[in-house]
Amino acid sequence: MIWIIMIAFMIVGGIVSSRLKSKFKKYSQIPTLSGMSGKEIAERMLADNHIYDVKVISVPGKLTDHYNPMDKTINLSPDVYQGRHVSAAAVAAHECGHAVQHATAYSWLQMRSQMVPMVNMSNKAMSTVFLLGIFGVSFLGIFSFQQLIMLFIILQAVVTAFTLITLPVEFDASRRALVWLRSSGITSEKELTYANDALKWAASTYVVAALAAATYLLYYVSMLRD
Repeated sequence: MIWIIMIAFMIVGGIVSSRLKSKFKKYSQIPTLSGMSGKEIAERMLADNHIYDVKVISVPGKLTDHYNPMDKTINLSPDVYQGRHVSAAAVAAHECGHAVQHATAYSWLQMRSQMVPMVNMSNKAMSTVFLLGIFGVSFLGIFSFQQLIMLFIILQAVVTAFTLITLPVEFDASRRALVWLRSSGITSEKELTYANDALKWAASTYVVAALAAATYLLYYVSMLRD
């Protein structure tokens, strides 16, 4: 059963990811009204929000854009950093949305940041517990089946909580991005519609991840009850 669930979410995730790439490719062919690059848009949005301690830098890869609250950097992929199109504007403004969240002590972002070490530990522990559990239950008799599942439930609960908390963080960053893009005049109304579409597909990847994590959690709980 778990393999069917995993395969199902892998297929859905692949479809969403493919659609996201298609949308960003499409909108990267549409120049913005302002003609500003992603870097310039990010720097202007930061300045408009009175944020002067965040740097905008370029990082290798595609769709590798992110905000790092640890060193206060907005990391943009080359196409976004240098691009002067709708996709670059949408992504740059979205990542700046996270910087604004950080600067204004947005509670969901704070919760998410505090959970990062726990999530990293849980992900590593799940692999370890799975391997040790197989040998323990099958050969050594160290763990009972219910104890093994309970460990998985606890670890998966942490991961699930993180993916759920990520949703308001991402949706709010996109909301801030779109509000600023409209008020700043960086994009036309039509371009803003395209940016909104691109960001919705980006957010869909987080929705799929949250649904997958919640489904795995419910599956482990159902095993404990059987």
